[in-house]
Amino acid sequence: MDKHNFFHGIAEELSLGALTAPAERVTGGYLHEMYKLETASGKYAVKLLNPVIMKRPDVFENYRRAELLEKELCENKIPVVPAMEINGCKMQCKDSQYFYVFHWIEGKALAWDEIKAEHCREAGALLARIHKIRQVKEPSDIKEICADWDFYVTAADTECREIAGKLEKNRDLLYYCQEQYNSALRLLPPVSCICDGDMDCKNVLWTDGKPVIIDLECLDYGNPLSEMFQLGLSWSGGTVCSMNYESLNAFISAYKKEYGDLNPNWNAIYGIGFSWLDWLEYNVKRALRIECGSEEERELGIGQVHETLQRIIYYHTIKDELLKQLSN
Repeated sequence: MDKHNFFHGIAEELSLGALTAPAERVTGGYLHEMYKLETASGKYAVKLLNPVIMKRPDVFENYRRAELLEKELCENKIPVVPAMEINGCKMQCKDSQYFYVFHWIEGKALAWDEIKAEHCREAGALLARIHKIRQVKEPSDIKEICADWDFYVTAADTECREIAGKLEKNRDLLYYCQEQYNSALRLLPPVSCICDGDMDCKNVLWTDGKPVIIDLECLDYGNPLSEMFQLGLSWSGGTVCSMNYESLNAFISAYKKEYGDLNPNWNAIYGIGFSWLDWLEYNVKRALRIECGSEEERELGIGQVHETLQRIIYYHTIKDELLKQLSN
């Protein structure tokens, strides 16, 4: 796709104003591409949705549901950056490329080493506000992880030597962690609510010391305890394999103060922290070209396999200390 002509075209077709500078690729997530557009009418962010993801059979229903929940967050004064609705639609399409357009906001996503306890406190309280909007007493539709790691180990041996050794070395651990995750999933309380689905630090911008959530396409219904625990681990250093228990306590305490105490059995739900297995499997598929749209994406997948495996191994090693800290 000719990106230059593409961005000129959407600026004209969507009445965003003539471009005053070339579209600029900006740091985003690991699935889609984000660009900054400067036009005669203002600044915009354009998210190009991953073409491989857009081929999934349930993708449009998932995005439609996320768009409706995004509106609900706005109605409840949650600080978010919603996708613009243009010509009656949020999701746009040009030349078979699906995308969203957002008003550009000046804010900063924190690097992992910039996150302090006060940021975790703000993030925990904000998550609780989302969870409180609407909830029902019924189990969440969170699927168990049933990856065939033996298949991936064998496939990597011939298709991607860059990940083969690590997968084979950790094969038993992966099956063990998968069992731990699925067991914990069955012990979650039967409560369902609106969940962000991806509120880690890269998707929260800070303006004047306050958080604003971006990238809301993962909004869905889920289990509040599961998301609170996963995000608490992420914000307090689990993603970079360096837990800060003061930050973890700040996140959970702020969440409980806003939401109410869920009275969790931490030992029972410890396995929820292995939810990284789902991301690992997706990136193994990218590395093996099973679910991959370009060589650039494959290289990204290979890198994410190594990073995600390290997180899973690390989380496995801190179990005793983590449970000790959570019980205090």
